[in-house]
Amino acid sequence: MLSLFTSDISFIFLICIFLVGAAASLLFRRDDVLANIWSSFFSIAGSIYGVYLATFIIFKGLTFSISMGPLIFPLLSISFNIDRLAAFFIFLISIISLFCSIYGIGYAKHYYKKYDIGVLGFFYNCFIAGMLMVVTASNAILFLIAWEIMSIASYFLVIYDRNDKENIDAGFLYLIMTHVGTAFIILLFLLLYKYTGSFDFGSIKSGVALIPALIKNVVFVFAMIGFGTKSGIIPFHIWLPSAHPAAPSHVSGLMSGVMIKTGIYMLVRVLMDIMQPIPLWWGLAVLLVGAISSVLGVLYALTEHDIKRLLAFHSIENIGIILLGLGSSLSFTSLNMPALAMIALVAALFHTLNHAIFKSLLFLSAGSVINETHTRNMEEYGGLVKYMPQTAFYFLVGSMAISALPPFNGFFSEWLTFQSLFGGIHLLSSPIRWIFMVGAGSLALTGGLALACFVKAFGSTFLARPRGHGVLKSKESSPFLLFGMESLALLTLVLGLFSSYFTNVIRGIVVDLGGFSKLNLVSGSIVSDSTSAVAASFLTVSGPTIAISLLAVFIVVFVIVKFIVYREQKVLVGDTWDCGTDLTPRMEITSTGFARSIVTIFDGICARDIYQKYFYQPFSDMVADISNSIKEIQSGGTNIYVLYIFITLVVALFLLP
Repeated sequence: MLSLFTSDISFIFLICIFLVGAAASLLFRRDDVLANIWSSFFSIAGSIYGVYLATFIIFKGLTFSISMGPLIFPLLSISFNIDRLAAFFIFLISIISLFCSIYGIGYAKHYYKKYDIGVLGFFYNCFIAGMLMVVTASNAILFLIAWEIMSIASYFLVIYDRNDKENIDAGFLYLIMTHVGTAFIILLFLLLYKYTGSFDFGSIKSGVALIPALIKNVVFVFAMIGFGTKSGIIPFHIWLPSAHPAAPSHVSGLMSGVMIKTGIYMLVRVLMDIMQPIPLWWGLAVLLVGAISSVLGVLYALTEHDIKRLLAFHSIENIGIILLGLGSSLSFTSLNMPALAMIALVAALFHTLNHAIFKSLLFLSAGSVINETHTRNMEEYGGLVKYMPQTAFYFLVGSMAISALPPFNGFFSEWLTFQSLFGGIHLLSSPIRWIFMVGAGSLALTGGLALACFVKAFGSTFLARPRGHGVLKSKESSPFLLFGMESLALLTLVLGLFSSYFTNVIRGIVVDLGGFSKLNLVSGSIVSDSTSAVAASFLTVSGPTIAISLLAVFIVVFVIVKFIVYREQKVLVGDTWDCGTDLTPRMEITSTGFARSIVTIFDGICARDIYQKYFYQPFSDMVADISNSIKEIQSGGTNIYVLYIFITLVVALFLLP
C-alpha cells in the first residue's frame, strides 16, 4: 500500500479519485444531498492526496514518469512526467481545490431542487482532474486532450446557473475565446513537430536546436496568444470578467485561483525549459505585456460595482504581475545572468501561489455575501460587518493580502518582483534599463490603485449603513463556508511570515529548468555568476521581523494614545453630526462615487469597450461580411453544386504533381 503513495502510478491513482467522484455524482444525481456528499468526499480526498503527493515529490526531488502507448493512433501515448515544477502546480491546484470543495459542501445547498447537483459534481471533479493532467502531460496530443477536458468542464460550470441569460452569454464567449487560444496552441505544436519530428516534450527539448530562429519566434507569439488567452492577459482577457462571476463562487475561486495559472505553467515550461536558449526580445515583450495587463486590470477593476467582476479584473492585474517576474527572468536568462533570473522566476512562481490563495479567499468571501444578499451589486450592500462579521474579517484579510500589505503573503512576492526589476535597472544598460523602469513603475502604480480599489470594495460592502433590503436579512455563513475562508486566510499569513522558507523551496523547484543549467546552489545560496552579490542583497527580508515590528509599532501607538494623549481627557461618544436631518444611506459614499476621481483621470483608458470597439467588433464585422459574400454562392441548386465539384476536380488535376 505504501508503494501506491510513492510510486510512478500514484498520479494515475490521484486522477482516478476524481474520476470516481465524477461518476458517483452522476450515480446519485436523483438525490441532491447524496450527490453533494459523494462529489465533495472524492474531491476533498483527491485534493488531500494531491497535496501529499506534490509535497513528497518537491522535497524528495523526485521525478515520476508514466508512459503507456502509443494508443489508438501512433502519435497518441498516455505520457505523464511529474518533475518538481509540475509538482508545484499539482500542489497549487490541490490546496485550492481542497478548501473550495469544503466550502462547496455548504454553498451547493442553495442549488438544491433548482438544478442538478449531480451534474455540478460531475463537471467539478472532471475540471480538477483536467487541470492536474494539463500540468503533467508530457505529450502534446495528450496535453490537448487534457486542455479540452479542463476547458469544456469549466464551460459547463460557467453556465450551470442557466436561468440567467448573462451566464449563457458569458459561457459562449468563454467557449469561443478558449478555442481561439487552443487553435494557436495546436499550430504551436504542429510547428514543433515539423522540425523535431515528435510531440513528446522531452524530445522537442532535445531537438530545439533544429528549429530555425524565425520559427522559434513564431512559436513564441503563438504561445503568448494561446496560453495568454487562458491566463487572461490583455487584450485576450474579454472572456474572464464575464465567465468568472457567472460560475458558482467556489468554482470562481478555482478558475481565478488556479485554472488561469495553467497558462502560466505552460509559458514557464515552454519558454524557460523547452525552448532554451531564447532571444532577449522574448523576455522584454513578456515584461511589457505584464506591465500593460497589471495597470489596465486594476484600472478596470476600479470602475466595477459588481463584486465578482471586480475580483475577476484583479486576476488580470495579478497575471500581469506574474508576467513581470517571468519577463524579467527570461531577459536575465538571455543575458547570462542566472542569479537574477532565478530571483525573478521565484518571484513569479511565489506570486502565482500567493495569488491563488488570496484570490480564492476573496471569491469565497464574495460568494458568502452574494449567497445572503442575492445580488452582486456593491451599491446594494453596506453595513454587512454587523451581520456577517467573520466573512467581513476574512474579506479584509484577503484585501490586505492582494493590496500587498505586510505581513501577508502578497507583500513579499510583489517585493521580490520589485527587487528583480530593480536588479535590471541597476545592472543593465539603456534601452533595456528603460523597459525595466516601465515595469517597476507599472508595479508601483498597480500597488497603489489596488489598495484604493479594495478600500472601496471593503468599505462599500461591509461598512456604513445598509443600502439594500437584502443586507437586513443577512446572517453569517454556515460552518463549511467559514472553514474554507478561515483556512485560506490563515495561509495568507503563514506564507507571509515564512516567505523566506517558501522562496527557498521554490528556488529548488526551478533549478532544474533549462534556463538554469549553469546555475549551482551551495547551502541554498546562488554563487555562479557576477551578479550573485547583487542578487543576495535583494533577499534580506524577514517575515517574522516585519510582523514583530508592526506589532511593536501598534503597541507603542496604543500606549501613547491610551495612557498619554487621553490620560486626563474625558472621551464622549455620541451620534454622528447629521446637519439637523436623519442619517440615511443616501449620504454614504458609494463604490461608484469613491472611485470617480481616479476613473476620471484615466477616463480614456477605462473605456471598457476599447477592445470591443477597435479590435473585436471590426473583426466580427469582417467575418460577417465574408460569410455573407460566400453565402451568395449557396443557391440551393444541385446543378450548381455539381459544377463546383467539377471545377474543383479540374483545378486539382492541374495543381497536383
